Amino acid sequence: MAIEMVEQYLKIIPAVKGAPQKYLWSSYDAEADVLYINFKKPSHATDSELTDNDIILRYEGKEIIGLTILHASKR
Repeated sequence: MAIEMVEQYLKIIPAVKGAPQKYLWSSYDAEADVLYINFKKPSHATDSELTDNDIILRYEGKEIIGLTILHASKR
């Protein structure tokens, strides 16, 4: 069982390597079914954009500093 869990986490390596700051922090709110991904800490968004597929891109200036993924469990 632990090996299967590790295999799932290994799948995120390309996303971490491609992240703007080479860092990735995440948290999941089960009650709201929202996954928060941050590329910068601390992060202070100055703007955001809701995409057609219910992902909120969070910006600090022109730099994407995070994603908010709505309806995460359905993806």
